Amino acid sequence: MSKPTPISGFPEWTPAQRMIEQFVLDRIRATFELYGFAPLETRSVEPLDQLLRKGETSKEVYVLRRLQADPGGATGDDALGLHFDLTVPFARYVLENAGKLQFPFRRYQIQKVWRGERPQEGRYREFLQADIDIVDRDTLPAHYEAEMPLVIGDALRSLPIPPVRIQVNNRKICEGFYRGVGLTDPEAALRAVDKLDKIGPAKVAELLAETAGASEAQAKACLALAEISAPDASFADAVHALGVTDPLLDEGIAELVTVVETAAAHSPGLCVADLRIARGLDYYTGTVYETQMIGYERFGSVCSGGRYDNLASAGNVRFPGVGISIGVTRLLGLLFGSDALSVSRSVPTCVLVAVNSEEERPVSNKIAEALRSRGIPTEVSPSAAKFGKQIRYAERRGIPYVWFSGVAGDEVKDIRSGEQLAAAAGEWTPAREDLKPLVGPSTGV
Repeated sequence: MSKPTPISGFPEWTPAQRMIEQFVLDRIRATFELYGFAPLETRSVEPLDQLLRKGETSKEVYVLRRLQADPGGATGDDALGLHFDLTVPFARYVLENAGKLQFPFRRYQIQKVWRGERPQEGRYREFLQADIDIVDRDTLPAHYEAEMPLVIGDALRSLPIPPVRIQVNNRKICEGFYRGVGLTDPEAALRAVDKLDKIGPAKVAELLAETAGASEAQAKACLALAEISAPDASFADAVHALGVTDPLLDEGIAELVTVVETAAAHSPGLCVADLRIARGLDYYTGTVYETQMIGYERFGSVCSGGRYDNLASAGNVRFPGVGISIGVTRLLGLLFGSDALSVSRSVPTCVLVAVNSEEERPVSNKIAEALRSRGIPTEVSPSAAKFGKQIRYAERRGIPYVWFSGVAGDEVKDIRSGEQLAAAAGEWTPAREDLKPLVGPSTGV
């Protein structure tokens, strides 16, 4: 077999990186559960007609096709695609199971998603997301929109990563403002402004004229709104100073003030009101979030989401919600790329039990079983080589302790310090920091 060619955009971490990823997931999961979110996992596929009707990401959906499919193409249950986020499948799940759920329904979901975009640093075709959402029946109080940054702030603060800043805006501010200046297609204006960081204000002004019918004065006003940013509620004064009035604008300002003030009371400096944030997906209707990791701002958001009111509805019944998603693979990929994270050893093993001879391997196995029964990760040496060679095997793998058994009793050696002490498998306990690999910032980063 010839050497396989890697497929770009489908990351495969090393065992050490995978241990870091699992550590990160455990911390995130623990924080989500502290806030009362229950776990959920949905299927990987959704009907294409559902996936293709929501937002700009539609063109990036991976379509499933059986090798023996009818040449005429898939239809009905066979017209399936891999989900590109976890919000659309979650909305479908809520509709299908509304009679079994207690509202407001709080769930977290940690799964892979697939998106057919151009791979680059921090952007993948297959990646892991960690989502939380709160959904209610008919109405969803705005205070839940203020809760989202608190959860994410606590989750990311529990990780050995650079600090983050959550940028928040409210779609009602944008839509109300665009209506207030006389634009009749606020969605087109929103999509144009969402490209501000990519193409700059001059190109956005042209796009506003082409797609939203904006005059030069209207485009200038839209850009002025997008330039407003503040770490506190003073952004509201800056919006009012632009002289535009609209009831929806006032509603959005009030909601965003609550989000910013709630975050400031919980964690000063966590949130900043940034009125250029729009989010590309069409289903957002209220507060929207984007999160930058300090020092990695050029790569864009590592955590985003927003309020949605119309994604899940059945007849006259609606299930409005608000959610936010951590791009776990994106975040880790950026940190791995800059060697910013490390793990104290490349294997979970804390103790290597040496083997005196192959005939005595059962003795070593018995010691390993006793240590494992007490929660100490242990493996037995792969061969009965000279003890020096067995110690070097442990050193290469980063295993801190080697266990020796003999007629006079057992001893355990800390191969880092060279200290060797008498020990009993039913009593000995390693230092707490040695029990499991430690994850932290790389030295010098």
